[in-house]
Amino acid sequence: MDYRILGRSGVKVSTLGLGTDNFANPTSQKESIQIIDRAIDAGINFVDTANTYADGESERIIGKAF
Repeated sequence: MDYRILGRSGVKVSTLGLGTDNFANPTSQKESIQIIDRAIDAGINFVDTANTYADGESERIIGKAF
C-alpha cells in the first residue's frame, strides 16, 4: 500500500480509501465488518464516512469493527 502525508499534520494515510456509503444498506453489518477487516489487512487506514450514510448506521458499524 502506498501512503501520503496528509497536509502539514504529519498523519500518514493510505492512497486508497474505503467508502462506507453502502454499509447497512444494502450491505449487511456482518459483510461490512468483513470488508473493513480486509481493508485493514490490505493496509488501508483512510475510511470515508458521514453521519448521513444509512442514518448513521455506517458509523456504528465502523465502531463495532474497531
